[in-house]
Amino acid sequence: MSDNREQTYNVKKYRTPDGVPADIVMFTLTKRERKTVTKTLPLRELKVMLVKRRRWPCAGMWALPGGFCQENESIYDAATRELKEETGVDGGHLEYLGVYSTPGRDPRGWIISHAFFALVEEWMLEQRQASDDAGEVGLFTLREALEELELAFDHHDIITDAYLRIQQQMLQTTIARQFLPRHFTLSELYQVIQTVVPEFKEPNFIRKITSTRSRQGILKEVKDEAGNPLSSNQYSQRPAQLYTFTDHEPLLSIYT
Repeated sequence: MSDNREQTYNVKKYRTPDGVPADIVMFTLTKRERKTVTKTLPLRELKVMLVKRRRWPCAGMWALPGGFCQENESIYDAATRELKEETGVDGGHLEYLGVYSTPGRDPRGWIISHAFFALVEEWMLEQRQASDDAGEVGLFTLREALEELELAFDHHDIITDAYLRIQQQMLQTTIARQFLPRHFTLSELYQVIQTVVPEFKEPNFIRKITSTRSRQGILKEVKDEAGNPLSSNQYSQRPAQLYTFTDHEPLLSIYT
């Protein structure tokens, strides 16, 4: 026996907005070797990828890569697909950021966007390319993107929120691994954290990250087949122990 409500239900009454796009804030850390006599860590900069729009609306303006979700895919699948289509990047860390629904945010009409952020290693961007909707693909520092460029739609707000999110996660999770090689020194780890969170200053970083009980198990020393510690002097005069992240994610409290 059919439900009478099914026969009288108007599918247009509670319709999904005509367009549901996924916008992606993609961060990377660029690395540039210093020209110095002594060995030292390279210069690192946090940058965001933007695409220059070729079509209305906002033609000629820089915007986040993204596109509309199709009916046969989830919004996460749409973000993954659009990221690859618009930039050539396949892989990396992709995470949901939030929904943006301020009325009038898009001149095309009732457009609610789901934003994501991605952390991608610099080498993955070497073959980046633009889609038919984008004329150029560029990497910009946060200062350039947020202070010097006129961004399309509400992408200034989305980038700002994404930057605050990764700063928070950089201090509370092991997300720094996305910007490091598999084996790294503690100085490299500290530099990556400071690049994303410039205000972070911890003179006892090495002792705390390796000895504090609540953080034990995050890292482990890299050893050779015979069990001997492996070190590197690539960025230092003296060999420094190499570490790698484990799969352990500690639950840290702001009250401890």
